[in-house]
Amino acid sequence: MEDGTFSPPAVILAGGRATRMGGQDKALIALAGRPMVDHVIDRLLPQVGPIAINSNGDPARFGRKRPVIADGIEDHPGPLAGILAAMDWAQALKSEWVLTVATDTPFLPAGLVARLAQAQVVSRAPIVLAETPDGLQPVTGLWHVPLSDSLRGSIEAGTRKVMDFAEAKGAVSAVFATEDFFNVNTPADLAVAESRLQR
Repeated sequence: MEDGTFSPPAVILAGGRATRMGGQDKALIALAGRPMVDHVIDRLLPQVGPIAINSNGDPARFGRKRPVIADGIEDHPGPLAGILAAMDWAQALKSEWVLTVATDTPFLPAGLVARLAQAQVVSRAPIVLAETPDGLQPVTGLWHVPLSDSLRGSIEAGTRKVMDFAEAKGAVSAVFATEDFFNVNTPADLAVAESRLQR
């Protein structure tokens, strides 16, 4: 991992349904006339290498935006399965690291990868998660791909919470501003995001 040249593959975790917005795919909810996932992709493009979308079901609904990868383990829904899929995909690309982000965070910071990488270089930790004054952002982080076998075993043994696995592996965090990780969860949030983009 070299300063200024680190561009890991990235996976947008888009498996959740927006139950507070009618059960739609969050990734495909229109924000400023474009699917929300497109805003996330725009934020990532200058910072990363290849980008994929993690989602189950028919991948055709995403058109040809990016490769769509399903969960890497069946019958275990949740973000850990998506993170495992991200690791498996990155491993096929021969990458030692993979970045994961949530599909409902359209204002990711321009320095996301650089700051996570810096924290990793200092700490040598295998997982670096984003943190804001409001708390950790457990699905936004940098993951060491060789952890995939351990993660698969943990999921199969019953682990469901990202933080349970991350803490067990000695994860550290890098601090960001709260507004960088504004989540679009409700129609009111969507209106705020629309207003922010207009500004």
